[in-house]
Amino acid sequence: MGEPKVFDETWAIVELLGRHVIAGQISSVAVFGTELCRVDVPPVGETPGYTKFYGGGAIYAVTPTDEAGVLHLLRVRPVAPWVIPAQQLPASVECDEDGVPF
Repeated sequence: MGEPKVFDETWAIVELLGRHVIAGQISSVAVFGTELCRVDVPPVGETPGYTKFYGGGAIYAVTPTDEAGVLHLLRVRPVAPWVIPAQQLPASVECDEDGVPF
């Protein structure tokens, strides 16, 4: 079978439990005595880049790609806030004129 492929400094799309997807340059790092997947997400437009670490048990798929593939995914799946519509909130929650709670 041979040695398993190591994804150090590989561009990839990482699928996580809970239907989360993150994309960036991945590598394996030892933190606190355990191996973690480091994902360096590049900046896109005005959104700054950032780094996240995940344990192997949280990952269910890794799709190697190239930088262009990662940037495409980050452009078509931008992070958007999740807002509960005001009509679904208890009456005691105050909302602004657009119905966003504060």
